[in-house]
Order: sequence, then C-alpha cells, then structure tokens
Amino acid sequence: MDYKDTLNLPKTAFPMKANLPNREPELLKFWEEISLYEKLLDQHGKEGQFILHDGPPYANGRIHLGHTVNKVLKDMIVKSKSMAGLRCPYVPGWDCHGLPIEHNVEKELGKKKLSMDQLDIREQCRRYAEKFVSIQREEFKRLGVVGDWEHPYLTMTNDYEAAIARAFCDIFLKGYVVKRKKPVYWCPTCVTALAEAEVEYGDHTSPSIYVKFGAGEDLRSRISELLEVGLEEGVKLSVVIWTTTPWTLPANLAIALHPDYDYVVVGRGEDLWIVAEARLHPMLEDLGLEQKDVKILGRVKGSDLEGLHAHHPFIQRESLLVVAPYVTLDAGTGCVHTAPGHGEDDYETGLRYGLDIYAPVDERGRFSRDVPEFEGENIFKANDAIVALLEEKGALLSSSSLTHSYPHCWRCKRPVIFRATSQWFITIDKEGLREKALESIEKVTWIPHWGKERIRGMVEQRPDWCISRQRAWGVPITVFLCKECETPYLDEECANTIEKAFKEEGADAWFKRPMEALLPADTICPNCGSREFEKETDILDVWFDSGVSHKAVLEARDELSFPADLYLEGSDQHRGWFQSSLLTSVALNETAPYRSVLTHGFVVDGKGKKMSKSVGNVIPPEKVIKHYGAEILRLWVSAE
Repeated sequence: MDYKDTLNLPKTAFPMKANLPNREPELLKFWEEISLYEKLLDQHGKEGQFILHDGPPYANGRIHLGHTVNKVLKDMIVKSKSMAGLRCPYVPGWDCHGLPIEHNVEKELGKKKLSMDQLDIREQCRRYAEKFVSIQREEFKRLGVVGDWEHPYLTMTNDYEAAIARAFCDIFLKGYVVKRKKPVYWCPTCVTALAEAEVEYGDHTSPSIYVKFGAGEDLRSRISELLEVGLEEGVKLSVVIWTTTPWTLPANLAIALHPDYDYVVVGRGEDLWIVAEARLHPMLEDLGLEQKDVKILGRVKGSDLEGLHAHHPFIQRESLLVVAPYVTLDAGTGCVHTAPGHGEDDYETGLRYGLDIYAPVDERGRFSRDVPEFEGENIFKANDAIVALLEEKGALLSSSSLTHSYPHCWRCKRPVIFRATSQWFITIDKEGLREKALESIEKVTWIPHWGKERIRGMVEQRPDWCISRQRAWGVPITVFLCKECETPYLDEECANTIEKAFKEEGADAWFKRPMEALLPADTICPNCGSREFEKETDILDVWFDSGVSHKAVLEARDELSFPADLYLEGSDQHRGWFQSSLLTSVALNETAPYRSVLTHGFVVDGKGKKMSKSVGNVIPPEKVIKHYGAEILRLWVSAE
C-alpha cells in the first residue's frame, strides 16, 4: 500500500519550496537549545492552568500514522490553550508492561528462555521497552510535538510501579477485589487470561450441531403425566440442544429452558423431541424436514420441567434441567446447553443451582484427564471427533458449519475460549462501584456527545474486571495467600511496606525479597489460624497499570493536577483506558479522573481496516516526512 494513496498526496514526491524535510530538524534543534517547552510554561502563572493528560502509547515498535493523528491533535490543543493565556504542562508517557512486549522478547530469546528465571526475563523486557521508548520519543519530537520529553512517565519506573501497587492495595482494602473461580476469556496460545478490552471479534467457522440428550426417568414420567400419554418402552424421548462449540459438551452439567416459553413434544417415528415451540420450524428447516414430517403431541411450560434430568449423550452423567431468563428464541432450540465452567451465563446458572464450575481444559486449550476419550487433544481440533462420537451414539440430529463473529486474542489474533480458572477480579457491583461510575459519567463533558452513551452502555453491561494475568512482565498482585486455606491476606502495614520496597527496587522487589521482608513473621491467617503464607504469582492487567495514571502522574507531579481537564484518545478507548481510568478513579477517589473526554477516529488502510502494528498494515510517518516534512502531516491531521 502506498502512503500517498492513504493521505491523498501527489503520486510523485516533489521537493517542497520551503525545504521542510531539511529545515524542520534545524528548527527542532533550535527549540531544544532555547528550552522552548520551559519558556512556554514560564510565561504563565499556575492560576489559569489547562491539563491534557497523555494516554500512554505502547512501547512496542515504531510509531505509525495512528500515533501521529493522536499526538498532533494533542499538540495543537496544548499550544492553542497556551496561546490563549493558560499554563499547559504536557507530560508524555508510555505503557511499558504486558504481553505484546513479553511475547516479542520470548521470540527473540528462543530456546534461551528455558534457562532463564523470571527476573532475567523481566530485565530483557525492560530493555526492550526502553529501546522503543527512546525510538518513539525521537519520532514524536520529529512531528513537532512540544512537551516534557526529558521527564516522561513510564509505567515501569520504580515510582510508577510503587503507585500501581499502592492503588491496588487501596482498592483491595476497600473491599473491591476478590479471587474466585469463574469463566474468563482465556487465550490458549498466549497462555493467560484476558480482559474484555483485550478481545477482538472476527469471523470464525464453527460446527453447528443439533444434539439429543435422552430423557431421564423423572423427565419421562413428568411428560407422561403432563400430556396424559403413556410413553411406551421403545419410545426415545430427548431434549434437543443446539451448539457451535462441541468441545464444551464434555463439561455439560445442565440444560437451560425459559420458564415462560411453551415447549412442544414432537414425534417422528419412535423419536420424541422436546424443543421450544417458536423454534420448531427453524430447527426442522435446518434438519431438512417439513412440518408434516413430525407430529406435535403436546405442550408444556419450561417451568414445568425444572429440576428434572436428561442423560449426557456420551458420558455417564445426568444433565439437570434448569430455568433461566436469558434463554432466547433467536437461534437454537430454546433448550440451552449449559457448561458452568465455559460461559458467563452458564456460570451464574451453575451458582444458582449449586453446580460444579467444571472446566476440563488445561491452560493450553487441551482436554484434561477428566475427559479420557480426548485427553491431551486440542479442543478445537477435537470438535470433529466429538461430532463423530455423537453420531456413533445416535445422539446427533444434524451437523453443518457456521461462520460467525467470534472472540479473538488482541495479540496473537487466534480464537480465545471461556475457561473457568481462579482469577482476581475487581467486583463492579461491590460497594456500588457501577452506580458511582455511571453517576461520574454524567458529570463529564463528552466530545462528541455520543461518547457518553457509548461508555455508559459499556459500564452498564460490563462484567467484573478480571485483573490477573499469568505472565512475567508486569506488576505483581501484591497479596499473600495462606498455604492451608488459600485465604488472601493484606493489611495497611503490608501495603506500606510493599510501597516502600517498590519505590526502592521497583516491582522486582516482590520477586527478590524474601517473604519475611514484606510480611511480619507473626502474621496469622484470619480464617484458619495458620502462620504459613506464600506470595501471589499472578501479575496485574496492563489496563490497570495505565488506568491508575491519574494517581501515578496527575496526583504525583507538582506541575499537574487532578482531575485532568482533558483525556484525548481514539474511540476504542471507551472500552480501554477511558474505562479503566474511570473505574480505578471512582474506586479510589469517588470521581472521574477527567473533566472532559474527546475521542477521534482511526487511520485506516486502503481496505478500510484500522491500522495496527499487530496486523502489520501500518504506515510509518517517517516515509511521509522524508518527502514532505512533518508540517504537511500536521496539516493533513488538522484537515481531516
């Protein structure tokens, strides 16, 4: 793709009369020699201040045109406010932890990684991030962006990591943080949990199957009673489910029905099926049948079947019939296959009915020994074998394929799964956090105005925030776990000790210092009385790192203030930084960290796809600057 096509510039490069590619570096050098940034600040007093807080770009690779749009817009606003007589300190920052950096470092290390400990890997990640901070800083300066480039904020410096740990401890001590086994987005390729903001949706082709779950004796008896029809011994009564994830069937523990829907018992020969009446015709079409091919024997309400049982199609186990309000008539049969360890709704239903939160899948997406028929097999590759087994057992009614929108990992771009594991969460409804966040949204000026409804809808619907990651490069979750009962322990004294240690050594202190240096030796588990503890090994979600920049930067720097007058980023940050900043700020300060939020669009490639380093469709600004100069890019940004 030619950058001239994207920017609508002339097809052939021509020398500018102003000779910008050569003259601009001279001007930038002059600005540096006269300390232009400091001069701009010194001409105004602290009374009329305007704070634009910089959302940190990721220190991974060179900048692209998307970065250019963002930084140039910020620079224009800061300079215009300064020209209007306001003091406008601008502190740039970088996001330095996380999976993309660790992933690239692991690729560079190759097999050498196997002989390195966690601290060695962390040091390599630090060097990698430092390298790209230096590269990106020079690239941003070349764009003519004026700011405190000598004193940026980095999420990996000792003071910032100490602020992250302190923020986590304070949020924990306020009661917002819990550890529990719950299904979360899990990337089997990157081997870690993911937050919603780290999931992208794209097309994926999945099996589409209708499966029969044979009725248990109690269900057969209830149907006979309700329909006043005796079921002969040879008649096979089944509850029919539809799924696009055959690999989750080994974890099935229930079938959910809507309590108020009408369900029909339809007969085809000696086969009787239970399905929602409103889904009968679509199902028959999928099976290649017509209405005349089946006979409706009677109707029941979903609530009539609650608490009864069906037989799992290939495992010696019963499946409980439950009722749930989320069952819809948009697709399927109105009888929803439920695996509490592999879905959010399934999990909530499992809790309500006392079911096991069962997920027989390991961290790399392979079946565990709990599923001996497929032990060690990749779950996606096992789909075909599971469908074949269903057919062998006489439980398969139909099998086809379906291309649909499916969650993918933001980093490796491969499909993710819902998998129940023990993770740390910020509970969004604890202590009224969701309501407080929604109230704070109303007090912010959103530009454009639709930004308010966008983030409001996301906060209204969002689940608890999974903040734990099973990786090396990041700030650890600073909690101690009782060895006997696994009860988490943290108090104010520990939090103070951890914060002090991090200020001295950074987050490496958690891995370097012995337990007794961080936890008093006489500490007793409040649950079981044990004196044996261990340190949590998970790290924090990088969105938490950048999300607490209001504490680590705005509140910590004398030249800045809290809340900021403006946050300015792309519209994708309603799911990301805008939201993580809002939730942490409300939890810590009971208010939003910003007075105004401005969002801009994306730079797209020739196919209309957002430019992204991970996709590889980016255009480096230096290609344009080499021929036209940075000022032409700035004019392009201002004109768009």
